[in-house]
Amino acid sequence: MKKLFGLLLTITVLGVFSCQKEEPVIENEEEVITTLTYTLVSSTGQTAVFYFQDLDGDGGNAPTMTADTLMANTTYTGQIVLLNETETPAENISDEVLDEALDHQFFFAPTDSNVTVAYNDSDSLGNPIGLQTTLSTGAAGHGMMSVILRHEPNKSAANVSNGVIDNAGGETDIEVNFHVHVQ
Repeated sequence: MKKLFGLLLTITVLGVFSCQKEEPVIENEEEVITTLTYTLVSSTGQTAVFYFQDLDGDGGNAPTMTADTLMANTTYTGQIVLLNETETPAENISDEVLDEALDHQFFFAPTDSNVTVAYNDSDSLGNPIGLQTTLSTGAAGHGMMSVILRHEPNKSAANVSNGVIDNAGGETDIEVNFHVHVQ
């Protein structure tokens, strides 16, 4: 009888422990980014803001976008702030990008806009991030500028540290195309 009781107890204990589910390991989930604000301040104190907000994501309502006019032949110090405004209070995604700087990089792709962008920040390995920039304008004109945040880009690929997205790889967290007016 003792042997039968011991056997039943062992089977019960093994059954209980073998049925426990392991908690799933969730790898770094992609951030929800509803708002991108790129604030530019010239050496003379003029502020220009490039703003994008899409609270309902793809589809639904069109996003809100604005882009202030830039002065010709001027250098601006830039800062990007990313928010998730589906939460209350809004979550500052820029903090997450900075915390995970090795896995993020902004790319700036101006087209026909007489604008160049240089990085003013870097991750712990010296590779660019892009939350802090210097934007320089040339002669008056207009065009477009894409602001793209990549998650897990190959920062060691050729020209990626120079801001060229062509062979960066990774996944796009957000991409916004702004109209740029320089006068």
